[in-house]
Amino acid sequence: MHGIGVCTLDDIAASVLLTVIGHRPEKGWILTDGGWMALSRDRGTQRHPVDQGYGLVCDIDGNPFADVIVEDASQEHGIIKVRPGSGASLPDLPIGSRVRVLPNHACATCAQHDSYHVVDGTGRAITGQWQRMRGW
Repeated sequence: MHGIGVCTLDDIAASVLLTVIGHRPEKGWILTDGGWMALSRDRGTQRHPVDQGYGLVCDIDGNPFADVIVEDASQEHGIIKVRPGSGASLPDLPIGSRVRVLPNHACATCAQHDSYHVVDGTGRAITGQWQRMRGW
């Protein structure tokens, strides 16, 4: 929704915390431990003017890196890249670094998880855990 101008970044309540597990500098990749099973398979923005990939990549506190997205994903791994056509650079993220991804499709992403860790929005401390409602 942010990518098509419907909301601001501050309106996004769901995010997924991923860990950097590798680098492929010759391909311009950073590899994470979260693929489409963590982020959802939905690539609904690929035909929009701004493609958000599988999600917008932020530092652990939720501050977006300029034009950095999860551009590709397998079942269990995500590939962080600079958005095609951008002059931005990949951030320096050593192995073990944590990144927060604002998902492309929050509904589909949240449906992938059994529960949600709740933070107050201004810090990292978990203030609660909500179980996912199942069924219709």
